[in-house]
Amino acid sequence: MQALLYASALVSATSTTTSAADGLTTAAGAKSSSLGTVLVNGTSRTYSVPFTVPAAADVGPNILPNIYDPKAKISQDLCPGYKATNVKNTTTGMTASLTLAGSPCNAYGTDVKNLDFVAEVQSNHRLNVQIQPTYLGSSNTSWYVLPNQLVYQPPSNGTAQDVQDIDLAFSYSNHPTFSFKITRKSTGDVIFDTTGSVLVYEDQFIEFVSQLPEEYNLYGMGERIHGLRLGNNFTATFWAADAGDPIDRNIYGNHPFYLDTRYYSVDNSTGNRTLITTQNVSATETYESYSHGVYQRNAHGMEALMLPTNITWRSLGGNIDLYFLDGPEPANVTQQYLSEAVGLPAMQQYWAFGFHQCRWGYANWSEVEAVVDNYRKFDVPLETIWTDIDWMFQYRDFENDPIRYPYAEGEAFLARLAANNQHYVPIIDSALYIPDPNNASDAYPVYNRGHDLDVWLHNPDGTEYIGDVWPGYTVFPDWDSSNAGEWWANELQMHHDKIAWSGIWIDMSEASSFCVGSCGTGNLSLNPVHPPFALPGEPGSVIYTYPEGFNLTNATEASVAASLSASQASANAKATPAVTTTMPYFTPTITPNARNVNNPPYVINNVNGALGVHAVIPNATHQTGVEEYDVHNLFGYQIINATYNGLLKVFPGKRPFIIGRSTFAGSGTQAGHWGGDNTSLFAYMYFSISQALNFALFGIPMFGVDTCGFNSNSDEELCNRWMSTSAFFPFYRNHNTLSANSQEAYIWESVIDASKRAMAIRYSLLPYIYTLFYQAHTTGSTVMRALAWEFPTEPTLKDLDNQFLLGGALMVVPVLGQGLTEVGAYFPGIAQGQVWYDWYTQEAVEATAGVNKTIAAPLSHIPVYLRGGSILPQQEALYTTEECRNSPWSLLAPLDSSGSASGQLYVDDGVSVVPNATLIVDFTAANGSLSAKVSGSYPDTNALANVTLLGVQSQPSVVSLNGNNVTAGVAYNSTSKVLSIKGLQNATSSGAWAKDWTLSWS
Repeated sequence: MQALLYASALVSATSTTTSAADGLTTAAGAKSSSLGTVLVNGTSRTYSVPFTVPAAADVGPNILPNIYDPKAKISQDLCPGYKATNVKNTTTGMTASLTLAGSPCNAYGTDVKNLDFVAEVQSNHRLNVQIQPTYLGSSNTSWYVLPNQLVYQPPSNGTAQDVQDIDLAFSYSNHPTFSFKITRKSTGDVIFDTTGSVLVYEDQFIEFVSQLPEEYNLYGMGERIHGLRLGNNFTATFWAADAGDPIDRNIYGNHPFYLDTRYYSVDNSTGNRTLITTQNVSATETYESYSHGVYQRNAHGMEALMLPTNITWRSLGGNIDLYFLDGPEPANVTQQYLSEAVGLPAMQQYWAFGFHQCRWGYANWSEVEAVVDNYRKFDVPLETIWTDIDWMFQYRDFENDPIRYPYAEGEAFLARLAANNQHYVPIIDSALYIPDPNNASDAYPVYNRGHDLDVWLHNPDGTEYIGDVWPGYTVFPDWDSSNAGEWWANELQMHHDKIAWSGIWIDMSEASSFCVGSCGTGNLSLNPVHPPFALPGEPGSVIYTYPEGFNLTNATEASVAASLSASQASANAKATPAVTTTMPYFTPTITPNARNVNNPPYVINNVNGALGVHAVIPNATHQTGVEEYDVHNLFGYQIINATYNGLLKVFPGKRPFIIGRSTFAGSGTQAGHWGGDNTSLFAYMYFSISQALNFALFGIPMFGVDTCGFNSNSDEELCNRWMSTSAFFPFYRNHNTLSANSQEAYIWESVIDASKRAMAIRYSLLPYIYTLFYQAHTTGSTVMRALAWEFPTEPTLKDLDNQFLLGGALMVVPVLGQGLTEVGAYFPGIAQGQVWYDWYTQEAVEATAGVNKTIAAPLSHIPVYLRGGSILPQQEALYTTEECRNSPWSLLAPLDSSGSASGQLYVDDGVSVVPNATLIVDFTAANGSLSAKVSGSYPDTNALANVTLLGVQSQPSVVSLNGNNVTAGVAYNSTSKVLSIKGLQNATSSGAWAKDWTLSWS
């Protein structure tokens, strides 16, 4: 959970020191708890006040981001650029030497005089451009370039045939200075063009610029809360930050990748294409689109300025390592990015697709079990119960609280949970407590074992780096340490031996720290017992609000809430001293040939200010000698990797289930992600869609948000709508903060109804969702999809992000505003003959191309539509995924306008990394028959119960399965055009997929 939301009202008596060299403030000097006095029966008594790290310890220098600084140096005007020499053509591209074309500008560091340039075609869809210092391999440089051993680097194995096949071509110019272009061969469109700009390459600042067409369409560049289409007046900052979902700012993860889609009008008589640069498009005109992808493989702090006519990349270090993917459709780009550049998504265990419940504030095992029991009582399916940091002993990883979460009681509860085919997942934080070495009662063996193996980050002087997080003073694993992975795996194993959890939830992995610098160094005897801010519900904490329009539908509750808020605001005003001073801006220093890592000369627009605020400071040092400055954005990536390997030890042969907070390009190969500390507002439910679609691009399909919102109070209407919407996200979890109102699905009657309705659809479609994940895992296809990506010839869809597709067959149109009882739905593909069916009535929708159709959406109803031409496998919607997996099969086949459809089913044991056997069933419907073609040997023995065909235009006289007439259970609705065939269990008693079959109707 995010800390900066809460204003501190906890002032502690301690001194501070400020380093003039870096402008960082840290706690220091105090060696014991301060003393307080209290009057007891007329007698003054002295007592010890537990030490709390002061809020000022997490305050850095007052910096002004360069993009807001009117006095900032404009490097494009000051710097000379480079000239290419020693140019050599290769089989797959070219190499060259780049030499500074004039006097060094040293705008934000020291210019690098000599660079190596490589451009090469690496596959028939991927072209790579690399620029890095010539002296990179010399012993006297500390330049950090991301190694392949840490983050996957696509191999250089292109061939001459790939050069011919790829739809991209590279060219360069040396006039007036070096620049290069990437052109799409089939259209002549220039997709990346540094012409008219100069390359700036310094030890702490790299800048390059690519021209873009007017009103370009870029998607991706995460992680942040933003609409789907990025627009052309936006700066994306890449620096992992513990910040509670501020809009448009950098938050937890880093994915420097974008999808660029360009639309063209086509002259049908000549075939000529014209790039569309305006919003004025017709819903019935014929258009084409071409998409490509660009990935900058760099883990340093970065910014990408999306300006009206270009994208300007700025990095605080590393190199330029660009990968261009030729598409040409959005789906192709995603598949190329995942399968060739960062890795395919992990396959999830089947149970992970059930519903999950969590909150910060479950006091003990009894309360957790009561939540599980209440879900069962109200018959709302619950697959997995989670616990936040409440389970820990004094917030220490791998140690249960002996009073509230004792091991024996927990094991008994988890045994009952497992007997019902349900699961448990605890949170694990990324910093671990460091005990007072002079206090034997403060022992923490987890730290000691890590210390003995030298797995902690260090200060530049070689001492252990000690920050401040939930348990107090903490150390941070150094994932570059040779022993860190094994140590972490052993700790996971030892804890699981006591508490049989099913997966791990990783938090605070940016990595977050509540003070600037190694504030615990020399202060371990202070043993702080409270974070340097007020926790939710404490005096001085944030005042909880309610969703938009709460006063309109909850007048009585709103009046009471307003009174309580006013009372808390008054108390907070008394508890929190006013801050009236204005600090001058801190100016970072530039030292020739030396890096200032804590406050680099170029100031990126980091949400938390200076790089070391609320985070491990950049000069923290790894065992390899690498500074945190160079790898900060990879901490979350590395802890996911360590956890993945650890869980393979805990559960040999089983797919690890991990949900992580901080991610990087490629994290999806091992983990899923949740959207972080959102707020209980309709706006955040809306933004959750673009969040999910972005993470589909990034190859992390196992994504969901804190349903009903994390911060502040939810209410019945918001939670009703949100439980319905999230039911169609791959990761489906309800979670909220300490002291906020309870928001479990059973709290409100209408939310119970909404949840059960939406879950009935989700759980019946678990085979479809699981198959989508198999396809993503093997091909790089997406699970959640933007309409623009699925229908790339419709420019009107380019920024539509208030509805979405789950796979290619299911469209969801959620209600995203307060008080609404209807919603506008856009039905894509209508002009080209696409047919859509209402999930509930199973009738074809009457819709007009390019026009929103008003749909009734009373409370508890979420509009869902089926795409004609699809075949969706289903099983019964029961209480747990295990029950669902062991129920009869059915098929739902909405036919297209020609009476055809297709689909696929994937089946395995649902748990194994490498299953012993698998099953793939391909479905095809055409000309009055539906066939199932089976391959694989997985022994699924569930029978086929029924088949439902939508869009059958006339009542058949005969229905047969493999030539045998089916008489009972056949029904035809001439109004809805639905043919329902039930009672097929006897004919498929050996298993629905035991052999090929054909169902015919005529």
